[in-house]
Amino acid sequence: MFQGKNVVITGGAHGIGLAIREAFEKEGAKCFVIDIAPGDHYTGDISDPGVLEAFSRHVLAQAGKIDCLVNNAPPIMRGIDECSYDEFMSAMKVGVAAPFYLAKLFMNAFAPGASIINISSSRDRMSQKQTESYTAAKGGIHALTHALAVSLSGRVRVNSISPGWIDTEYREYEGPDAYQQPAGRVGNPMDIANMVLFLASDKAGFITGENIAIDGGMTKLMIYHADHGWTLE
Repeated sequence: MFQGKNVVITGGAHGIGLAIREAFEKEGAKCFVIDIAPGDHYTGDISDPGVLEAFSRHVLAQAGKIDCLVNNAPPIMRGIDECSYDEFMSAMKVGVAAPFYLAKLFMNAFAPGASIINISSSRDRMSQKQTESYTAAKGGIHALTHALAVSLSGRVRVNSISPGWIDTEYREYEGPDAYQQPAGRVGNPMDIANMVLFLASDKAGFITGENIAIDGGMTKLMIYHADHGWTLE
């Protein structure tokens, strides 16, 4: 499906990003990965605009054109009690500024039918305590998605995915951990990778500016005190 296509993935060394890379490569795509962790990819900190500029030059020197950009690298999660200003701004740089800047750097290199896929989170619409840096960044990339979709209309489709609980070790859960999701299980990275491939394909040619929650229905399950045996403490 993606034979001869060039795909850029941030945070592609492990977890969801690795699953996305492997899924694209299985379909014949050439993947260009940047991650802060060392490995068989471009290593660098995407909070640094100089790194992004060097990475874009590296990609374009080899690829010439880009068919899909997947902004997956996760920001840090710190809460208001402990999060410093610099840590909060670091989360914004990784989670929002880097996706924006990469879209800008590659703007003139996107091939016809190209797409950008941003990985947000179900935390873009709901929160736990002490998660402000991560939650704000994920809300930001959700909003950036529809802004870019409008600005790049007719040139690049831009969509985002909001994963819920995804176990990157592919563990299976039973009991409340599983059935708190109406789908009856915890998610795994392939649940996200499969949607990324669909959104990058011609089958999704009429979808842009959209956010798709992949959370097993968890954000749709209304819970009141004492529902399903759960109590608010």
